[in-house]
Amino acid sequence: MKKNSKFMPLVYVCSPFAGDTHKNILSARKYSRFAVDEGYIPIAPHLLFPQFLDDSIPKDRKLGLKFGNVLMDKCREVWVFGEHISKGMECEIKKAIKRKYKIRYFSEELKEVESSAETKNCIWK
Repeated sequence: MKKNSKFMPLVYVCSPFAGDTHKNILSARKYSRFAVDEGYIPIAPHLLFPQFLDDSIPKDRKLGLKFGNVLMDKCREVWVFGEHISKGMECEIKKAIKRKYKIRYFSEELKEVESSAETKNCIWK
């Protein structure tokens, strides 16, 4: 993708939310900014939906994952960030693989890698 191109494709940002939510939100913001700097429009559902859905309520969590799946369908690529693959990320990656979406993996330091250590050994990959 050429930087400063008029066309900016959508990219789905896949990174942890649950756990240390404060740290994970800051990381998702950093990953989203990275996508912008690379010439993409980031879609990071875990930054949007927790504004009105409660991840600790199973019904809300299920809705958030469903909404994220709809948004993923609109994206050109799925970008997976970090070494840790959360349960939510696992669902997103499974969907991306099933639908044959282009998946790119990045370290927390924003360096593209082949895939994370956890995904190399997953039976669903």
